Amino acid sequence: MQAQMLAPAAVLIAWSMIMVIWMAATRFPAIAKSGGGPKSATPGTRGVDLNGRLPDKVMWKAHNYDHLMEQPTVFYPAVIILSIMGASALDITLAWIYVGIRIIHSFWQSLVNTLTVRISLFALSSLVLGVLAVRAVSATLFFDPGAAS
Repeated sequence: MQAQMLAPAAVLIAWSMIMVIWMAATRFPAIAKSGGGPKSATPGTRGVDLNGRLPDKVMWKAHNYDHLMEQPTVFYPAVIILSIMGASALDITLAWIYVGIRIIHSFWQSLVNTLTVRISLFALSSLVLGVLAVRAVSATLFFDPGAAS
């Protein structure tokens, strides 16, 4: 079941790359339209410096990409731990649920971005991730090497 447990993580990695492409595809034209660009940027300018300078709908994709670099950093090691320790069907299901919610969250934040729905999706994904984290801790603290053979 190790490969099945790693598949949701691989999909979330691919989704993160899709989000960076979507972010660039909307951000670069908006920067050009605003009369800016890399040559006119002051040294040390970062993406966050574009907040308030570019339309909110453009920045939503960047905010979501940032989010995909934050909480999923807990998801990836949990998935790896569970894969190494012997993931169950429940672990795999929870991992896919987490990834599904994160992808829905990405679309919501990037296109609609109403806070109540976004917070609900974040809370739900956090709950699923919390369960995965507890299962990873349990798998490592209470592992019975005799049961694995």
